[in-house]
Amino acid sequence: MKKLSLLLLVLLGLTACSDKENNLLVKGQVKGLKKGTIYLQKIDDTLLVNVDSVMIDGDANFELGDYLESPQIMYLLLNKIDNEVYNDRIEFFAEEGEVTIHTTLKDFEVDAKVVGSANQEKLTEYKEMMQRFNDKNLELIQKNFEAQRDKNEDLIISTNQEYDRLLTRKYLYTVNYAMNNKDLEIAPYLALSEIFDANIKYLDTIYTSLTPEVKKSKYGKELKSFLKERRKNEKLESKVENQ
Repeated sequence: MKKLSLLLLVLLGLTACSDKENNLLVKGQVKGLKKGTIYLQKIDDTLLVNVDSVMIDGDANFELGDYLESPQIMYLLLNKIDNEVYNDRIEFFAEEGEVTIHTTLKDFEVDAKVVGSANQEKLTEYKEMMQRFNDKNLELIQKNFEAQRDKNEDLIISTNQEYDRLLTRKYLYTVNYAMNNKDLEIAPYLALSEIFDANIKYLDTIYTSLTPEVKKSKYGKELKSFLKERRKNEKLESKVENQ
């Protein structure tokens, strides 16, 4: 009788876990798409997994869903049925509620317009600023290449110094951006994805500034674990150096 009761409890638990209703709806349209499959994906235990999919056959509109414990980065993958042997993927910040994505078949990723997430709005803003840093970085790479070609030692040194200053500004901008959005999950996400190799004091400052709710989120917990591991490794390195 006890074994039967235990089995019933286990079955009920499994049923409860599998019956979680979707709290995320991703809908939109891929203009120009006639046939193909659209997948909704996310990272689960370091693996990229498909959580939902829809086949397109004439109607370019789509609806996909999933259950989220907390806001996180997700992906919209388009597997086209055409003569092109490649796929397209859109990255976006998903959170509970409805997210709308409109794009085109021609430029699936570039033309994507994502609406419905406060974190996504901030991610878009951040990426726009990062593009400026990337453009400047490309300029420096070109200048450095030309300096090495011409064996201009002074210009090589100056471009290297300018690159170091640019990298420092990029890191400081990210730290400030995260702290100014400490009530959103994008803050710990940027710390983990963009400046994970920065001085630990900056990462610790970001984590300390987070609101209690964000600290309990997926990326808040991951940042806490990452900081713990960084401190542990740095202590070990310090011991080795002092031997």
